[in-house]
Amino acid sequence: MLQLRSPRLAVAACFSLMLGASVTSFADESGPALSSLITDLTEQAPKLNQFVLEKAIAAMTCAVNHGAEQADRLAVIDFSLPSTEPRLWIFDLQNRSLILEELVAHGRNSGGNLATRFSNKEGSHQSSIGLFRASESYIGRHGYALRMDGLEPGINDRARERAIVIHGADYVNEQWIEKHGRIGRSHGCPAVNRDVAEQVVDTLKDGQFVFSYYPDDQWLTTSPYLNCQPERVEAIVALYDSTAN
Repeated sequence: MLQLRSPRLAVAACFSLMLGASVTSFADESGPALSSLITDLTEQAPKLNQFVLEKAIAAMTCAVNHGAEQADRLAVIDFSLPSTEPRLWIFDLQNRSLILEELVAHGRNSGGNLATRFSNKEGSHQSSIGLFRASESYIGRHGYALRMDGLEPGINDRARERAIVIHGADYVNEQWIEKHGRIGRSHGCPAVNRDVAEQVVDTLKDGQFVFSYYPDDQWLTTSPYLNCQPERVEAIVALYDSTAN
């Protein structure tokens, strides 16, 4: 089985472009700049598993170092957590600050309170994991919403085709949890509380990164971003750019 490199070294090797530092400053054994960033974001979001945060940063920065445009913000969704707990975090990377920590729904066929099944198939009504690029906002059947493009072939690259979008939903709130023991479920969309939907969309639209995590062994060991495979990532980024433009 393919082994993941050390999360800190994986991020260290490619995070320099995001902060304007040299590669050498991140590649040393202690990785002080990297540790500082992770420490700052962890302090801002102590309920977010640091391992998941490191994976999100590793995926994002691998993409940036191999052709993707930089982003100012990063959303992290941890689908290993139950739907009754906040499991969406949005970070301002420039200020190293937390913008939002919120509930987020998973697809109805992904599971009950816990999501355990994920898909890239049309009509599956399951959520998808992996690295996404948040794209354009629009007004549709769910109101103000945000389209996303999946950047991982076979894992989430049919997100736009499947209409996997971020939108507000009446079933994502504490009252629903009190009544049903979980929040409601979507058709695969990462739906959020209507009270914050506009802020979430405006914060992430026009090219910010969204990273959805679940401890799926196959994805963890084959993702071109988590394992930073330059040629594969460059090809994916080039294809995304050609279709986006």
